[in-house]
Amino acid sequence: MKYPMTKQGAEALEAELKHLKSTMRPQITQAIAEARELGDLKENAEYHAAREQQGMVEARIRDIEGRLGNAQVIDVAALPRTGKVFFGTTVEIVNVDTDESVSYQIVGDDEADIKIGKISVSSPIARALIGKEEGDVVAVKTPGGVVEYEIVEVAHKSPGCVVGALPGNWRKRFGWVACGCCTLCCCPHWRSLAWRRC
Repeated sequence: MKYPMTKQGAEALEAELKHLKSTMRPQITQAIAEARELGDLKENAEYHAAREQQGMVEARIRDIEGRLGNAQVIDVAALPRTGKVFFGTTVEIVNVDTDESVSYQIVGDDEADIKIGKISVSSPIARALIGKEEGDVVAVKTPGGVVEYEIVEVAHKSPGCVVGALPGNWRKRFGWVACGCCTLCCCPHWRSLAWRRC
């Protein structure tokens, strides 16, 4: 079964996969080789730490390859603009009661990050919006009750790029390389390799 994924989301995973294979894998292999030279592996903390990191990186590689293999990549920018809400579009909505405006891009489950305006296609608000058009009013069930939103604009673009926040925006800071929401952060020194969630 194929799962929808935006072009940006696929490119982010491809960039991370390339980094893991071309940079992380060789670094860890070298670290294991160096640790072996230190002697008795049973008492070799550096060797065991490197092997643990190797297992994590290989697991992440398999995870990404599986996601990409099962992904139906949708490039919303290449689709004709109809004013309708569908997967990948960015929707500006206004709370009918408070006049508060907010924009969300509807993305795949793995890409969702409410902090940067990306909501899952399976979320209640996305389900309420999909198929509707600009000018429509939709009712969304929330823990606090039903909230009505008017659809102001449907755009075929990403909400925008925030350095270090969006998946796929690789950045260097204080010698670390970080990728979005996975997040695999790696120090140039193999002993400092670490997985981290945003």
